[in-house]
Amino acid sequence: MALGKDARSRLATAVRTLLDSPGLEEAADPVRLAVVVLASRTPSETGVVEIRARELGRWLGLSVSRVRHAVVPGLRRSGVVDVEILPGEFGEDGGLTCRVLPMWEAQNTVGHPLRLTKPELATLLRLMEALMAPGWAHRDGKVTPAGLLGARTGHAAATDRLALLLLVLQAGETGRVRLCGGRVDTRYGRPVATLARLLGGSLSQAERALGRLEGAGLVERPRRQTVSGMRQASRLVVPAVSAAHGGRQGTARGADGSVGDLAGTAWPSADSLPPTNPQVSEVHERCGRDEGDLAATASLHTDHSSMADVSSDRADGLGFSGDAGTETCGRPERAYAHEGQTADAADVSSERALGGRGPLRGDNQRECPGGGSPTKGSRGPSQPRIVDGADGRQQRMRRVTDLGDLRLQVALAPVAYLWRQLRDGQQVVAARAAERALEALAGLVDAKAAPRALAARLTDRLQEVGGEALVRDPMGWLLGRGLVQRPACPDLRCDDGIRLDTGADCPTCATIVHTRRALRTRVAAVVEAEMPCGDPASRRAEAERRLREETALEEQRAQIRRARAEREVEQRQQAIARLRALEEVAELARTQAPCADCGLPESAGLCPVCSYRRRTEALVREAVDLAVAVRADLLDAAAVAELTLQCEADTRTLMTLACKRACGPDADPGLVAFAAPQVAQRIRDERREAALRWLLGSEEAMAEADAVYEACLRRYGRGAERAAEQAADEAGRRAAVLLLRQRLSELNAVRRRSAVTVAAA
Repeated sequence: MALGKDARSRLATAVRTLLDSPGLEEAADPVRLAVVVLASRTPSETGVVEIRARELGRWLGLSVSRVRHAVVPGLRRSGVVDVEILPGEFGEDGGLTCRVLPMWEAQNTVGHPLRLTKPELATLLRLMEALMAPGWAHRDGKVTPAGLLGARTGHAAATDRLALLLLVLQAGETGRVRLCGGRVDTRYGRPVATLARLLGGSLSQAERALGRLEGAGLVERPRRQTVSGMRQASRLVVPAVSAAHGGRQGTARGADGSVGDLAGTAWPSADSLPPTNPQVSEVHERCGRDEGDLAATASLHTDHSSMADVSSDRADGLGFSGDAGTETCGRPERAYAHEGQTADAADVSSERALGGRGPLRGDNQRECPGGGSPTKGSRGPSQPRIVDGADGRQQRMRRVTDLGDLRLQVALAPVAYLWRQLRDGQQVVAARAAERALEALAGLVDAKAAPRALAARLTDRLQEVGGEALVRDPMGWLLGRGLVQRPACPDLRCDDGIRLDTGADCPTCATIVHTRRALRTRVAAVVEAEMPCGDPASRRAEAERRLREETALEEQRAQIRRARAEREVEQRQQAIARLRALEEVAELARTQAPCADCGLPESAGLCPVCSYRRRTEALVREAVDLAVAVRADLLDAAAVAELTLQCEADTRTLMTLACKRACGPDADPGLVAFAAPQVAQRIRDERREAALRWLLGSEEAMAEADAVYEACLRRYGRGAERAAEQAADEAGRRAAVLLLRQRLSELNAVRRRSAVTVAAA
């Protein structure tokens, strides 16, 4: 990895040109990395790579099944690699014969970035082997060790390999990567923005990839924390590159023109000073989303001479020279305020700084039996934390486990340390904010999973800043960063590029990334076609200018679409309002219409009395039809008409008598009209039951019942007579209902024929 400036620039341009090839804008990271791996293994003589699918999977950190079902089809769809399959023993994709088409076509173009010479291809292959080679055991017993990421497999392994390769190609001899310029999102920081631009992905994806590389010790983001609380500028360093060049990281300005460590130039080196324990330990922490890139500042703490030996008995000392235990009686309490503290010492110092119960330097120190100096406000490790409120009264700080709601206990468990630092009023406000966050999550995921989702969000936010101990303002951090959802796309279920309901990567964010990548690739292709002889810097500047123009045009088009959508919504609302107005007018006209039978005004077309009368007439006709269908000869139309008149007269007489008995002789006409439908319905039901009983004795119903009875006996045997009788009764009743329906249909047909005959006469 000890590349010269020219070699690094040449390989970085080749890899970037290869990744920006048309067809890879929507490809996944395993496919893009596979293109780079195949390009590095391309022989300069033939330009054709022969490799097995299993071996390619080892280079990518993926399984052979993933290579066969995802990577190889992706290479074919991209059109960047010409893949020919050599089938295996069982017809699977055993061997692959690949040809990287951009490199193949670049061999005839002078000055093309992909026209690499044989030494350059060998250098690229050696670099790839140092970074991601899977390692081999040779037949002669020799072992080729794996690369830095050779053992990294599984999810996002290809993304990590591609990210490390791009960072190495951008790193100078000191190992420092030149950070991107311009304005960046301060929630992520400039190192994350730099990697996101290199990968062509989202900031959240770059943050996760950089976190994994940093956790593996392959990338560092050093930041020094001083006593004053100021922080120096964040940097992005690849230690392996620096080690390959001999570890030169202390220069003020590297060979690539990037600014070096200002603190190293402001103070003497550690080698020129006598060996002493430092006053303030240097803290290397991640560039969290709640910290921007501040100016670099030198250490503000005074250097102490190494005349006295510093106590090293306690690993959790309070950070000043000659550290003594808290049990020492003669130790002045105010001397260590605001010095470097651990978590327990911070609680004790906060209590004394706020309460001020211990003696000052000039006060008399009291002797204690065990050599300690107990103060009035001291507390044991099991006692609750007590602080003084604004009104002078002591307040009891509750813990997360003291909350009555179990959902809040689960959700706020990752920030239990921050919760203890809040006052009572702040805890109330924070609890309400947590409840609102849970309600919002309950609308997106399962209500039972909402507390766990909020706890996972808080855990991720703490990992971004490096832990609870690095949060300076717990209240502001909880309300402004920890509990809030940060969607990276218009999808309401997105939170930092992760779908809340599935826990997978957000497809909408991926679509946006692919769209932007396709736009960049398209613009780069157009610029390259129009400026074939231009230098890379001018073509890059022209591409950036056109990208800005395309972005401005896209924003204008988006504004036009939003305005059109707003107009459509307004038009729909106006149409709905007009429709509702027409419905109200129609409803008003209907309610004011007079009765169609008696002419009573404002009866909605039919008054209650006439409505009851119509219902009664319909029930009377049904009762008459039931009687006629059973008793009349349906083949004689005259007999049917005569019996119909007689049954109707008898039914009306019966109904009149029943209404008088129910309502009385001098009842109100409205009451009689209300009772008439009930009486008519009872008469209709009685006649239906009578007709069914009569039809149960018919030959058809008896034959159906006997057939079902015999069938049950044949199926269940002679001991099932009761079940057979029950089934026969049900079958007979079904047959009677069918016969009654048929006779009613025949009766209606006879009446229609009679009406046609009378009309014709």
